[in-house]
Amino acid sequence: MPNDTRDTHARPPAPELGQVQRQAVGELLRVAPVADDLAVRFAEAGFSLALVGGSVRDALLGRLGNDLDFATDARPEDVLRIVRPWADAVWDVGIAFGTVGCRKSAPDTAGDGGDGGDGGDGVRDFQLEITTYRSEAYDRTSRKPEVAYGESLEEDLLRRDFTVNAMAVALPRKEFVDPYDGLGDLAQRVLRTPATPEESFSDDPLRMMRAARFSAQLDFAVAEPVRDAMRAMADRIDIVSAERVRDELNKLLLSEHPRKGITLLVETGLADRVLPEVPALRLERDEHHRHKDVYEHSLTVLEQAIALEDEGPDLVLRLAALLHDIGKPRTRRFESDGRVSFHHHEVVGAKMTKQRMTRLKYPNDMVKDVCRLVELHLRFHGYGTGEWTDSAVRRYVRDAGPLLRRLHKLTRSDCTTRNKRKAQALSQAYDGLEQRIERLQGQEELDAIRPDLDGNAIMTALGIGPGPEVGKAYRYLLELRIEQGPLGQEAAEAALREWWTVQK
Repeated sequence: MPNDTRDTHARPPAPELGQVQRQAVGELLRVAPVADDLAVRFAEAGFSLALVGGSVRDALLGRLGNDLDFATDARPEDVLRIVRPWADAVWDVGIAFGTVGCRKSAPDTAGDGGDGGDGGDGVRDFQLEITTYRSEAYDRTSRKPEVAYGESLEEDLLRRDFTVNAMAVALPRKEFVDPYDGLGDLAQRVLRTPATPEESFSDDPLRMMRAARFSAQLDFAVAEPVRDAMRAMADRIDIVSAERVRDELNKLLLSEHPRKGITLLVETGLADRVLPEVPALRLERDEHHRHKDVYEHSLTVLEQAIALEDEGPDLVLRLAALLHDIGKPRTRRFESDGRVSFHHHEVVGAKMTKQRMTRLKYPNDMVKDVCRLVELHLRFHGYGTGEWTDSAVRRYVRDAGPLLRRLHKLTRSDCTTRNKRKAQALSQAYDGLEQRIERLQGQEELDAIRPDLDGNAIMTALGIGPGPEVGKAYRYLLELRIEQGPLGQEAAEAALREWWTVQK
């Protein structure tokens, strides 16, 4: 039996599988008749099958989706032989790790057409992953797990990351299997490992990131022995690929409680390994040099940005909110009057953001967008009480481009002052800026600012052919357009010829 990794504090006994839980498991099977159908086929072939992991956990929490996970004693080649005649589509990209994936449409006995299924009314599309009982471990230098097949469901559940993911429903007899008291931990809302945390994290160090991610997704506490192991083994995350770390970080950030997960990463030292710019925000303060707690401020900005989302979780916005001030530690200066300054921290922060996101293998377009938001997040503070000229407003819109709506949200979120009068003044000032932008957009199509003349018109007006001079003339007219607004073709040609005379 694995070592106990519970909190040392007294805890009431784990509850029995009561009526509510039985109904939840029954509901899982009711809305997924595909599971019974598949189990019968495995039984006829002489193999066992069980629903496992997140599928069982989510059913108990009332949040089951269309993705179902199964475990079996069948080897991958046997799984392929069973599912190919039955499934609508099969893929074997994970077969090296013992996993076969497939898609199956089945009647939706819940009668609602499914959650996002593509099969139409009364039909639900399920994504299934069927994995051979296994154990896997990393050596000290490898980035890839060594896979060994297991012999029993209980052994397979032991190698899983947390007890709440180590429950199963054996099929087709529908027996609830919970050898490591995952149900008790689910009731107590705590993350604990089936084996010792040290064994679990040694098998797969990414599980330390998953602890933070699940705490954020499920709003669960993390058992103290698990926290202790994360602190002691944080350096083991270095052998995990950047892509896997990035994917866990994304899931954490897109969760309902990202502050909780980020705090755990920082407190255990994992953030020092995967996102060191965030713990670096915990700047030391003293009575002579007072400034806002940049770390707590950044977490608050993240939460406030999330509150402004209107079309679901926005990873670009959330990354920008978390990272917008990471240039402050490098730019901090103690002024002679006792103030602390962070001049140009937005520029430095944008460069740091690019470096970190590139190391984590984020897509180039996302890196570009997040960096641009970090670079622009202070621009509004030059607006003051509304003394910007129309040309300054045009530049603001032009520089933000398609990120303007996100920039609005980030800028508003960046106000964390407790001074209600100051907060209200900032909000009103930004209201005024948005109104001016809306008015100018209605007049001038600010979203696609272009010069009054295109390249062909420039060449005709100046009597020149293609070449670098056309680009220079285009940029001159664009600046003129931003400064003065629409000129019209005749006035633009006159201004262009005057500029061209000076250039010769």
